[in-house]
Amino acid sequence: MSPSQESVFSEYEADTSQTSKLIRKFKETPFVPIGMAGFAAVVGYGLYRLKHRGDTKMSLHLIHMRVAAQGFAVGALTCGVLYSMFRDYMGKPKE
Repeated sequence: MSPSQESVFSEYEADTSQTSKLIRKFKETPFVPIGMAGFAAVVGYGLYRLKHRGDTKMSLHLIHMRVAAQGFAVGALTCGVLYSMFRDYMGKPKE
């Protein structure tokens, strides 16, 4: 490898553990991990409520939980995009 190629990848090779990658991703786009955690929370709640769903059909319960989980994930991603746009265009002072 030439020296110029080594300098390009040195930043990414330094952060090889999953924890450091997740922390870096959280700093760059904070709403992506929040969306992932919310998705996991809705799925966990849906599994818990599966036991106590009463006389509701299984397919209807699963559809409701899927829509809730997708809605949370899409909402978090939308907030993240809006946050990034605000940070890039409104947060920086004009030179």
